[in-house]
Amino acid sequence: DHIYRMNIRQMIEYHVEKRAGVTVAAIPVPREHAIEFGVIETTPEGRIIGFHEKKADAPTMPTDPERVFASMGNYVFSTELLLQELYNDLKKLSSSHDFGKDILPTLIGTSDMFAYDFQTNVIPGDPIGSPQYWRDVGTLDAYYEASMDLRSVSPELNLYNRQWPLRTAGYFDAPAKFVFDEDHRRGMAVDSIIAGSSIVSGGMVRGSVLGRGVKVHTGSLIEDSVIFDNCDIGRHAKIRRAILEKNVKIGEGVRVGYDPDEDRKRGWLVTESGIVVIEGHHSTVDIATLQV
Repeated sequence: DHIYRMNIRQMIEYHVEKRAGVTVAAIPVPREHAIEFGVIETTPEGRIIGFHEKKADAPTMPTDPERVFASMGNYVFSTELLLQELYNDLKKLSSSHDFGKDILPTLIGTSDMFAYDFQTNVIPGDPIGSPQYWRDVGTLDAYYEASMDLRSVSPELNLYNRQWPLRTAGYFDAPAKFVFDEDHRRGMAVDSIIAGSSIVSGGMVRGSVLGRGVKVHTGSLIEDSVIFDNCDIGRHAKIRRAILEKNVKIGEGVRVGYDPDEDRKRGWLVTESGIVVIEGHHSTVDIATLQV
């Protein structure tokens, strides 16, 4: 699972320019991370001559001995070649029908395959020379870190680039709201992203990402966490370094992320890096009336 921004038109233009049968998007990564990725071996011209799946000694880039080309898992095919290879693969009983494992390796030496360097991709509105954003979020810890990236003053994944907006589902939500301004009861959010219809009522949100319709009640504290849509955080609850899925209700005074053993006893998942994950409800549920 990946998060990235790409002007796909530029990759298609590269594919056409090379008269390629297949073009694979690739991103340079330090060679010590080769063990984590499928690595593409290329000639100096970008022609693909090999694939190496998660090998520490995978070949480095022809122009950079300190980095390898990691496959991003997205491809441009010529239509005829794609249909032909899908049909051929369908007939193989031993195939797992996976592009990276079964189809692409069989094309080496028989088709014109090229690697497209993702770092050459230009996003309108981004500063010239800025690195392109790509994150592998195949684990909960990686997903958490990618979410935390968004909190920074100038995040690499810029959600506010008007020349390259992120198209997503449109919702007719009310704006987020922050209520109460008393010493012991102040609705605040700092270094955080708060989605529409969320209400922070006398609670504190710090360094977190809140989805739509989240209710944060009096005296509660949320720190360094990802809170999905329609969660309800009870009075004086404390949440730290956690991921709450949709429609989770945290009771009054409950503490999350302060004692891993206690969190596990409650049936919550605790990741290797200590992130607490609380499973939510996949269907819509009634959310408790806001307590103020």
